[in-house]
Amino acid sequence: MNDFDVIVVGGGNAAFAAAVSAKEHGAKRVLVLEKAPKTQRGGNTHFSGAIFRHYFNDVKELDRFVPDAEEKYPGFHAGCGIYSKDDFRADLMRVTNGRSDPELSKILIDESYDTLCWVQEKGRMEFELAHSVMGVRVGGKIKWPKGAIVRVVHEGVGLSQTWFETAEAEGIEVRYETSATQLTQGETGRVNGVVARGPDGIATLTSKAVVLAAGGFETNPAWRRLYLGDPWDHAKVRGSNFNYGEGLKMAMDIGAMPWGHWGGCHATPINAEAPDYGRRDLTDKTNRLSYTYGVMINTEGKRWVDEGADFNSYTYAKYGGMILKQPGSLIYQIFDSKVLEMLEPRYSTTVPFKADTLEGLVKLLKVDQQQAVKTLHEYNAAAGHGKFDPIALDGLHTEGIEPAKTNWAQKLDKPPYVAYPVTGGITFTFGGLKITKDAQVVATDWKPIQGLYTCGEMVGGLFHYNYPLGTGLMSGAVFGRIAGRSAALS
Repeated sequence: MNDFDVIVVGGGNAAFAAAVSAKEHGAKRVLVLEKAPKTQRGGNTHFSGAIFRHYFNDVKELDRFVPDAEEKYPGFHAGCGIYSKDDFRADLMRVTNGRSDPELSKILIDESYDTLCWVQEKGRMEFELAHSVMGVRVGGKIKWPKGAIVRVVHEGVGLSQTWFETAEAEGIEVRYETSATQLTQGETGRVNGVVARGPDGIATLTSKAVVLAAGGFETNPAWRRLYLGDPWDHAKVRGSNFNYGEGLKMAMDIGAMPWGHWGGCHATPINAEAPDYGRRDLTDKTNRLSYTYGVMINTEGKRWVDEGADFNSYTYAKYGGMILKQPGSLIYQIFDSKVLEMLEPRYSTTVPFKADTLEGLVKLLKVDQQQAVKTLHEYNAAAGHGKFDPIALDGLHTEGIEPAKTNWAQKLDKPPYVAYPVTGGITFTFGGLKITKDAQVVATDWKPIQGLYTCGEMVGGLFHYNYPLGTGLMSGAVFGRIAGRSAALS
């Protein structure tokens, strides 16, 4: 007799979606292996903003998650546009250059709303509007851009803690400081357990099926250098310091097929003074994502990207990596006083450089002084063609400079001026494993590996080059739910 019906490796959102789903579908003995100690549990989920991107065809469909939205934010129903499946698909395909796996992306999109309802009911989650990230304060009122709107109360801290509480209520066992080091197989090749290393040593744990939900390799500098290249081995890790890619290695050691964009990752513009690994008390508060309303210059004093190419929720995961590749992996985000109330509240966790003139501001920065002043004056001379609208692709653009700024290109002309030092922090990697529609891992002979399932960051093929904000957690929940069900019924 097996020790367990289903073993889940990992301790984040996807892992617990799988564990709870397995329990729901008849698995009586479900074990979660959490590599971290209890005080550091939860993987990247703890550090997340806990926003879930999903389709909705009527804004009132959000009322089940946030019934007091209209009361708290008068005009919300009238001011929030629908987000259809076609909208979701268009956004996902646009930012991934059309490379997102068509079968997996269809499952992700089609199942997104129903899965969030399931997360609310079975996961016992409470939700709120993501006002501090997605809402834009204009004239004392919150305006809402199209797309991801809903998040879990207390963000990643609340999401992670609630999953652990739900698991306890469901009778799911969690073993801390216990990492899986190897998958075991029977004579037929079916995966039938794991070798685990824990406080009491090494043990073989048997099960009917295993779900790998152990995250990517974002914490592993050797793998970052190998797959992502220079200078990724020097990148700050925005979240968990436990994701070294062991789950991927265990699966590939028994023939699992690598899949997706192994040279790509989700990277985020973060405070340049952030620690090397995510701080649990700051979670995602080091993020610096309001660059669309200002300009970014590097230490050479030059602009190097179109800050207004799209909404930040569709560019930040790409721009984080571009920032890391700038000289010294350091840039400055510069704003004038017209937009300060629009900056995300997360900017308040540091004090910016501040001056009454652009020249005075530049003197405070570690940049080529002459070139930076020239760049900012050239930008001002080129900016201002159009009308500003903070929640739309407004077409307010520059003319006659490269790179152009294609939206939100207001002049920097209202002092005082501020500058925030920013670097790129890695959040999760895109390379993963190939899976079937049932979240079963596929081997390099293109056949499913019996008894082995995966979800979360370990799913390959969904994200290439970039990703839309809120899609990672939604993918974790969708494929975690599927993986748990498949493992329980296998």
